[in-house]
Parts: sequence; C-alpha cells; structure tokens
Amino acid sequence: MAKVVIFGSSDIAEVVHFYLTRDSDHEIVAFTVDGAYITADTFQGLPIVPYEKLEEYYPPDRYQLFIAISYQKVNQLRKNKYLNAKERGYKCISYVSSQAFYHDTPVGENTFIIERNLIQPFVSIGSNCILLGPNYIGHHSVVHDHCFITADVSIGGGVTIGESTFIGLNATIRNSILIGKENIIGAGSIIISDTEDRAVYAPGGTPKFEVPSNLIRI
Repeated sequence: MAKVVIFGSSDIAEVVHFYLTRDSDHEIVAFTVDGAYITADTFQGLPIVPYEKLEEYYPPDRYQLFIAISYQKVNQLRKNKYLNAKERGYKCISYVSSQAFYHDTPVGENTFIIERNLIQPFVSIGSNCILLGPNYIGHHSVVHDHCFITADVSIGGGVTIGESTFIGLNATIRNSILIGKENIIGAGSIIISDTEDRAVYAPGGTPKFEVPSNLIRI
C-alpha cells in the first residue's frame, strides 16, 4: 500500500479517485495541479496543492503519484507530466481492476486499467497508459508507453501499438499489424494494415436521415 497524490482535478482524476478508493489498498491523501489552475482548496474532500511545490507537502520518499491526465495533444500532456514526476524522484502507482481479466500481464508504472478489460496471455502493457473498457487485447500484443484506449476496442493477436497512440470507441485492429507512434484511431475505425507514425483515421459519423422522426413508422 502507498500513500498517493493524484495529479489532476478533471473528470479523469475523479474517475481514478473513485476506483483507487474502492478497489485498491492505496490511501489517497491529496490532489495536485499546476498552481495557475488551482481554483479551490479541496477536491473530492482532499487538499489540492500546487504541483510546483509538491515536494514541500508530499516528498517523494514518503508519497507516490498517479498522473490522471486524459489524451490531450495525443497524450503528450500526460507523457510530459509523467516524465517530469520521474525526474523529480517520484514513483507512480498503477491500478488494474480486480474485475479485469488478465494473466499476470506485465504492466508499467502509472497505468490504469478498469473492469472488463480482457487481456489474453503473453501481452505486455507499458507505462503511463489508460485503458477504459470493456476492451479486448489479443495474445502476444504489445501496448507501448503513454497510450489511451477508450472502450469496446478490439485488438487482434500479435499487434504492436506505438507509443502515445489514442484508440477511440469501437475501433477494431486486425491481428499481426503495427500501429505507428502517436496515431489517432478514431471511433469506429477498422485498421487492417500497418500504419505510419502520426497517422489519423476517422471514418466519420452516420449521416442524418432527411425525414424527421415524427414521420417515421417504428
């Protein structure tokens, strides 16, 4: 068990706090954000302290961190803050839900995996990743550092996901392919071949039907 400070005060930080307080042995003691973004003294009933002065309140020899930042700027904000925390001597916890299905999957630091993620054998997941869910990750796949996988994503066996990639709702990735670094795989995408670094896939939304709903017989 660790005493943990959560970086962030957004929705994702609230979600992290929810899971850690209900499904882990860690003790959440405070939140921290950059000083310019502090608008209140507390969040979720706990103190918020300026990140620039974090060592004064919660030194790294006694406290650990979780960086709860979403996928802004293709995960670069979370990546930069995570690397900064490491430079300052902090260890970062990881969380894997007790209701996730996995087989001693190697998981790096500052990775967050919620319930109903089905992770087959021989998968590895890097540091600073967020996996919402449910998702399916096939055997012998690799998810590199700083990735964000939303929900209802299907990843075939033997897939490599390059670092800092975002994968949107209901995306499907065929087996035995390589996804480049910093990809944006939009909601509903179907990827059947290797992708280049910084590639963007966005199939678009369903077009609106021209007849109004009150004239439709259902």
